Amino acid sequence: MSAAMGEPQQATVDCMTSIGAAARQATTSLAGADTATRNRVIHRTAELIRMRVAQILQDNAADQQAAQANGRRGAMLDRLLLDASRVEAIAAGLEVVAALDDPLGRTKKRWERPNGLVIEQVTVPLGVIGIIFESRPNVTVDAGALCVKSGNAVILRGGSECVRSNQALHACLADALQDNGLPRGAVQFVPTQDRAAVGMLLAGLDGNIDVLVPRGGRSLVERVQNDARVPVIGHLDGLCHVYLHTDCETAMAVEVAVNAKMRRTGICGAAETLLIDEGCADRVLPALSDALRAAGCSIRGDERTRQLVPDAVLATSSDWTTEYLEAIVAIRVVADYAAAVAHIGTYGSGHTDAIVTANQTVADAFLRDIDSAIVMHNASTQFADGGEFGMGAEIGIATGRVHARGPVGANQLTSYKYCVRGNGQTRPT
Repeated sequence: MSAAMGEPQQATVDCMTSIGAAARQATTSLAGADTATRNRVIHRTAELIRMRVAQILQDNAADQQAAQANGRRGAMLDRLLLDASRVEAIAAGLEVVAALDDPLGRTKKRWERPNGLVIEQVTVPLGVIGIIFESRPNVTVDAGALCVKSGNAVILRGGSECVRSNQALHACLADALQDNGLPRGAVQFVPTQDRAAVGMLLAGLDGNIDVLVPRGGRSLVERVQNDARVPVIGHLDGLCHVYLHTDCETAMAVEVAVNAKMRRTGICGAAETLLIDEGCADRVLPALSDALRAAGCSIRGDERTRQLVPDAVLATSSDWTTEYLEAIVAIRVVADYAAAVAHIGTYGSGHTDAIVTANQTVADAFLRDIDSAIVMHNASTQFADGGEFGMGAEIGIATGRVHARGPVGANQLTSYKYCVRGNGQTRPT
């Protein structure tokens, strides 16, 4: 029956209502589980992923084939792809998450009032987290494990392009929960591709969702940020810069810039704009352009760049605001440090920005002056990743200033409450 006749819509409503209720019910069991039990769930998930790798790869191959048939190309296919090494990396990342200190029940602060009351600020889960994502099947496992670690129930809604891969990976999480006596409702995967399901998540599922995390393209994130009726943790664009300062060492500058752009072009930490000081442009830019072209990167540059790299395409104003997510980079030669900082302040998205320089004073100023979630010195922006930060995994990079910022790992998925201990105190009238 067609959607216009109502039955699929009602089926979606019934499905999502049940998912929301099950998630809320599961929060008590999960938050109350001890550290060892939650860690056993994560270890068991890694074990099941390794046991089922053949099936996971088979399902991913089917997703890849369908995506190609639907015209998906480039960065989308790279984000979707799972191979044996990527599956093993997912499993290994779970073991890192399990080894992390428990983020729950930590006393952040403790103090005693003159009246004898002892007050403690203690970490607790956020509650139920809704995660809406595209293309990246690893998010299913990363997000699920981080939520289990931090005692949060989670509802996962992946894109249609990786539904088979997501379901195979989710089954490992759900089975691991059940094997350890915890409810499967603690980590749920939305089974329908009906877009109305996303709308219900944004509305909060009758108060059962406490926070939403979008992870995907601009249109998805914009919709979540604009339409959500619950708090959102996430970022809109990954417009990352690498600034090659006058005092940079040429070989390091070239190596860092090429890696930042080309290691994986489809991730949010990939550099999209390279800024080069006029003072080192003659020295650095020819070698850099040769290395970028050898790596298969197309160059768009301002007039000064094209003087040194004649075959570069003339950059337009839109190039400074474009997240290419493919093998294209925009290069601008700037007058000095102040001009570089001004460019990033004007065009940056607050995600990740890096400077390459041997001048420690300038590096310290850059780390102070650039107001991005992640700021780097002499390192590739491709390190903007929770796993590389020692978090085991992440559910995204947050660029806002409320609650979480930068890689969102287990510790960032907690809030706190105040525990007040007394011995009969009453407040005077």
